[in-house]
Amino acid sequence: MRALFGFGENLPGFAVPVLNEREARAGAGILFAISLIAFMNAFLVGNFAPIRVVAVIFFVDFFIRVLISPRYAPSLILGRLMVRNQAPEIVGAPQKHFAWALGLVLATVMVVLVAGFDIRGPINMLICVTCLTLLFFETAFGICIGCILYRVLLRRETELCPGGACEVKVRHPVQLTGGTQLAALAFAGLLLIGAGSVIGSRTYAAPFAAKGAERCKVPAFAVALGHEERWKRHNNCL
Repeated sequence: MRALFGFGENLPGFAVPVLNEREARAGAGILFAISLIAFMNAFLVGNFAPIRVVAVIFFVDFFIRVLISPRYAPSLILGRLMVRNQAPEIVGAPQKHFAWALGLVLATVMVVLVAGFDIRGPINMLICVTCLTLLFFETAFGICIGCILYRVLLRRETELCPGGACEVKVRHPVQLTGGTQLAALAFAGLLLIGAGSVIGSRTYAAPFAAKGAERCKVPAFAVALGHEERWKRHNNCL
C-alpha cells in the first residue's frame, strides 16, 4: 500500500517526505488557467456553467492530492509531463499537505454552492478570487501561501521550503532592490496612471449602434443579472 498511497516521496537523505516543486507549480499554473477562464465567463457574461465544471475538477484533483496521493492527481501528472526535462526542486511535503487541504476545503464549498445548489453571488466570486490568488502566487512567484499559514498558524518548523525560503537569512546582492529600481517602478506606475486617465477620458463612438436597435437589444440573462449597461458597453451599444 505504501507504494500506491501516501503523501510525498520518501527519498534517501531527506528526513521528511518530499515533493517536486516544479511539478507543483506547473499543476498550479494549469488550474489557474482554467479557473481564470471560468471566472471571466461568470464575471463578464454571466455564464456560470464553466465555474460548475471547474469546481468539480478542483474538488476531484484536490481530493486525490490530499486523501489518496499527489502522484495520481491529474493536474500534477500533467505538470510532471511538462517539466520532465527539468531538474527537480525538492521541497517538504508536510506543509504542502496542509496547503492543499485548504484548497480541498475551498473546492468542497464551491462544489456544494454551484454544483449542488446552483447558488450564484458574491460568496462564489470571493472563493474564486481566493483560489486564483493562491494559484497565481504559487505558479508565478513560487510562494505557497498555504505553506506560510502552516508555519504561522500551527507554529511548526518547516523544512525544504520552495526556493530555500526557510533557510535564507541574508539576501544575495542580486536579490536586493535599490532606490533607483524603486524610482523606476514608481515612474512606470505614474506613466500607466497618466495613460489610463487620458484614454479613459476620451469619448468613443459606438460604430454599430446606428445599425439598428435590434442588434443592441439586451439579452435576458444580462437583464436578470443587472448587467444591462455592462452588456451594452461590451457590445458597442453606448
